[in-house]
Amino acid sequence: MTIHPTAIVAPEAKIASDVQIGPYSIVGPDVTLEAGVRLLSHVVVEGATTLGENCVVHPFANLGGPPQHLGHKGEKTELLIGPRNIIREHVTMHTGTASGRGVTTIGSDGLYMVGSHVAHDCIVGDFVVLAKGATLGGHVSIGDYVFMGGLAAAHQFSRIGRYSFIGGLAAVTKDVIPYGSVWGNHAHLEGLNLVGLKRRGFSRETINALRAAYRLMFADEGTFQERLDDVAEIHAGNPEVMEIVDFIRADANRPLCLPEREV
Repeated sequence: MTIHPTAIVAPEAKIASDVQIGPYSIVGPDVTLEAGVRLLSHVVVEGATTLGENCVVHPFANLGGPPQHLGHKGEKTELLIGPRNIIREHVTMHTGTASGRGVTTIGSDGLYMVGSHVAHDCIVGDFVVLAKGATLGGHVSIGDYVFMGGLAAAHQFSRIGRYSFIGGLAAVTKDVIPYGSVWGNHAHLEGLNLVGLKRRGFSRETINALRAAYRLMFADEGTFQERLDDVAEIHAGNPEVMEIVDFIRADANRPLCLPEREV
């Protein structure tokens, strides 16, 4: 364990034997730092916060601060951060609320660029990238492999499905389907995240099936429910297409992000 003499570390904190805590960092009494964690310098980790193995936290990040919620009365809530995340300068991640989940959950292997923010009670998946200044309101749920562009923001209680792409400066006020690509203020569904799908190794057959389902789902003919039922029947054996169908059919707090124009 390496702790710089200018760091302030509560004796009650649970710290693995190989953790590195850099200059002027502060670690609170309810904090757990698992094996291989590195706090480079000027990092604040407070509240009931767990940092998973081999996370690297850059200067002036604040992890585990109380939620920015007027109903919060100091209840003990949690922030759980999975392994191998890179958390850059000025990132903020807050604990949950007693009226919500009570915990904010961050998956593994993510990149959180300068000034990005994860609010109370969020659920963030694995391999997520929040670009510079990207912001999640409270209770947002983000699936694995989502890329959120710089200065984009997601409204409270929004859902963003796996492998989707959120363009820079987008204001996401509605749920984003898995594999979708959204842009604009307020954001609209621009299509599928084809670049991301190819980069992640999805087969040509899977991508073609997703494109066919997308065209049918957002076509002109019939009602949206009729088209959704048709997609579910035609592509019943395709797990990626059915992931979109199940996402749309699930109970939700926000409306669905739709295309701005016909597809």
